[in-house]
Amino acid sequence: MEVHIHNFSPNFSPLRPLTNPNSSIKLYHSRDSTFSITLSKSLKLGFRSSPLLAASTPITNTDTSLASNGENERSVSPVYVPTPPNRGLRTPHSGYHYDGTTRNFFEGWYFKVSIPERKQNFCFMYSVENPAFPKKLTALESAQHGSRSIGVGAQILGAYDKYICQFSEESQDFWGSRHELALGNTFVAERNMRPPTKEVPPQEFDKRVIEGFQVSPLWHQGFIRDDGRSDYVETVKTARWQYSTQPVYGWGNVGSTQKSTAGWLAAFPVFEPHWQICMAGGLSTGWIEWDGERFEFEDAPSYSEKNWGGAFPRKWFWVQCNVFEGASGEVALTAAGGLRQIPGPSETFENAALVGVHYDGIFYEFVPWNGVVNWEISPWGYWYMAADNGTHLVELEATTKELGTALRAPTAEAGLSPACKDTGFSFLKLQIWERRYDGTKGKLILDVTSDMALVEVGGGPWFTTWKGKTSMPELVSRTIGAPIDVDGIFSFVPLFKPPGL
Repeated sequence: MEVHIHNFSPNFSPLRPLTNPNSSIKLYHSRDSTFSITLSKSLKLGFRSSPLLAASTPITNTDTSLASNGENERSVSPVYVPTPPNRGLRTPHSGYHYDGTTRNFFEGWYFKVSIPERKQNFCFMYSVENPAFPKKLTALESAQHGSRSIGVGAQILGAYDKYICQFSEESQDFWGSRHELALGNTFVAERNMRPPTKEVPPQEFDKRVIEGFQVSPLWHQGFIRDDGRSDYVETVKTARWQYSTQPVYGWGNVGSTQKSTAGWLAAFPVFEPHWQICMAGGLSTGWIEWDGERFEFEDAPSYSEKNWGGAFPRKWFWVQCNVFEGASGEVALTAAGGLRQIPGPSETFENAALVGVHYDGIFYEFVPWNGVVNWEISPWGYWYMAADNGTHLVELEATTKELGTALRAPTAEAGLSPACKDTGFSFLKLQIWERRYDGTKGKLILDVTSDMALVEVGGGPWFTTWKGKTSMPELVSRTIGAPIDVDGIFSFVPLFKPPGL
């Protein structure tokens, strides 16, 4: 097999540590631009005098083996840094939420790297289902607990919207950190080697794991092999990757306490599934081997989020992008909505939606407890949202002509099954205005576009266009939006403190 190298090397100096409040970090967010972050100030954008260079070089199978170990002289060399305790920009709910009970439970994680020069995205998705049963259920366990979907899945939606999935019906070699965004799984271990049970240096991972992955806020590596279960989409046989990440945005203003995406009620097992954006924007450096090509990148825009609970929503939509043109500062967008079940004796569902934008170091949050969110989403091809949070108005519109790729999601009925459709090739327009006293649009403060937005629809049925609106009564809005000290509450009853908080 012939493998090609794509090397993306911006013409600016390496990153300085984020721990220095006076440092500046050169990033890029569009084809011909960079921006500079000063943590104590707002983000500023500058333009390069020339675009980034991209090169493609064939290498032999021997070269591929060397590159996989980071020994090829042409390779980008990401630097591994162990995850420090109490790191900056850590969001609530970063840790693994499994509580040790036998209730139906899943947790899923999503990590994305975008390569603007190639107009390609790589989306890594991991999930664990019912980890209370690390191996296939026995007849007695089935009689006691009913039918359960169990196991660990690793999926990638990569360049050209191609796909790979590896799934194991056992989860005993999965691990997750209770307090941090760190997890891993071993599908196939090296002979006479024990699979890791926590984050380990990359060299040790390579020695102990043949097929599997490990990921932290600062590091991501792995190798998976398609298991042949996805003949309905265009797949690749294997994928290998290794890259480091420098978080820039969590979920909140730069320099401020980071927020729970779903408000403080996400600390309790109600209104499931829960959702947390863990890193709205970051910079990743490393390489990905994909379908005969080796993609190398430096300071590539990246993103991460997670879900947990009983199962995915009955029906949902999602838009995410942090590669834009036309801005005078860095922009990161996440917008989504869903139909989720309300706890109770009957099947009652509610609309839930939000829009979150990080721009120039400021977080613009549009959620039901601070205003109104409207949407119009077609079964496929068109996404429109508008929201008002009392001080600002936002509108976004995304369209695609691509057919999309079917992805798996944890479902209540059939476990990890094809349940949604995505593409990384959509056109997005995003605008934010300052709100006038009469509620109309005032000063336009953001007007940007992108042709690299990730869009998704899931669940169903999707027979017609879904038009919706979500807001909350004033009392409920004040309650959910109130600055509740959840850590303080659970300090009195630590046994009931949920994992990951």
